[in-house]
Amino acid sequence: MPGNNPVPDEETPLLHNRNAKPSVSRWRRNLTANVSRNHADVVLLLCYLITGLLDSASISVWGSFVSMQTGNTVYFGLGLASPSDSNRWIKSGVSLLAFCVGSVVFSRFHRFFSPKRRWVLCTSFLFQTILTSTAAAIVTVTTTRSSPGGSGGDEKKEIGWHVLVPIALVAFQACGQAVVSRALKYNALTSVVLTSIYCDLFSDAELFALRNVERNQRTAAPLLLLLGAFLGGRFAHSALGVAGALWTAAVLKAVVVVVWMLWPSEGEASAEGR
Repeated sequence: MPGNNPVPDEETPLLHNRNAKPSVSRWRRNLTANVSRNHADVVLLLCYLITGLLDSASISVWGSFVSMQTGNTVYFGLGLASPSDSNRWIKSGVSLLAFCVGSVVFSRFHRFFSPKRRWVLCTSFLFQTILTSTAAAIVTVTTTRSSPGGSGGDEKKEIGWHVLVPIALVAFQACGQAVVSRALKYNALTSVVLTSIYCDLFSDAELFALRNVERNQRTAAPLLLLLGAFLGGRFAHSALGVAGALWTAAVLKAVVVVVWMLWPSEGEASAEGR
């Protein structure tokens, strides 16, 4: 019928052209949104597993910690008192220095770009993943060259770059987890300290209450670190060595990046709570 001619196909607007800009805008808005704190403690508790994995493998193979710096401070002090007894104090000092420098870098990064923004959290854990993967690659290559059958030798006595550089890289990234706990206002869940958690847990007046979220967090933290320590110890005494623990930790940190990408924003969480 006249006047009812359909619009020619070549003049019909394409659907994807209409939605192109809104999609980009939605993606940008999602990345710049602040993530919700609701249940974010679950992600931070996963970091305790990573800490246990890395520290147990590191102390077993290298003789120094890469996350928990209290032990490294003690080792460093003992080394200053008697530097010729062992080179452990040098490794501990390198780890301690790298951790402190990392704390400066990660904290300023979060403060400058807004602590809880999604892209900031993702970038932080992506950088941690890269540093851990680099350390794992160094250990894998140097261990394979020196001893194809396994870790080989007493690495606690070694002090070469192939030991110090991975220690520095892993210690540098370890503080990123603690900084994120501050950014999300879960100050107790730093993933690098247990002493205060033990104290707070067993001094809790509602320790045996049926519903006690903080008690549950304080209980889960040491248990997950213990599990990580067990796994790290198994790696250290296997053919995979510390490299296996480092690669596993890198994969777990990559998982955290994906989790933050999918985590609800503050607005979404508020809407769900209504």
